[in-house]
Amino acid sequence: MSGEPEACEVAHGAAEPDSGVRTLVAVFASPVSRYLLKFARDLGFRVALFEPDAARATDVPGEFEAATTLPPLDGSADVVVTDHHRHELGEVLKLALEQKPRWIGVLGNPRHPGPHLAALRALGVPDAEIDRVHRPVGLNIGSRTPPEIAIATLAGLLADRNNRPGGFDF
Repeated sequence: MSGEPEACEVAHGAAEPDSGVRTLVAVFASPVSRYLLKFARDLGFRVALFEPDAARATDVPGEFEAATTLPPLDGSADVVVTDHHRHELGEVLKLALEQKPRWIGVLGNPRHPGPHLAALRALGVPDAEIDRVHRPVGLNIGSRTPPEIAIATLAGLLADRNNRPGGFDF
């Protein structure tokens, strides 16, 4: 038996949940990033929104402010790129990879090749580093709307963080 409390003990107040500080950085202001940050904060993440385009940073929906520089990332940080069509995709991912966050993912349809591959290769990023970028992200629940995509993404992050496969395999 591990030293971690059981879920029921946490739910009923008999034990404290994992107190490790977690950070979620959503990249690019988008409808998905708004829900991602809102739900992540409710899950106990420290949250940040990185929008490198100063013009777009002022047009952020909801209660979040966007930073135009990438916040510091460490082994407790998860980074989710919410728009794979942006021209800054490669530069943003390269910056994030250099800081060694715990996890990096790019939203996108798994039936189409990820544009991050060519963008990172064009910047000279080694394949071993490119392989650290996850795509697709989240659990395969058929999500279509921004809130559904955010929930699937966070569920996948939680499963990954807890060394679980996600889905219904136990």
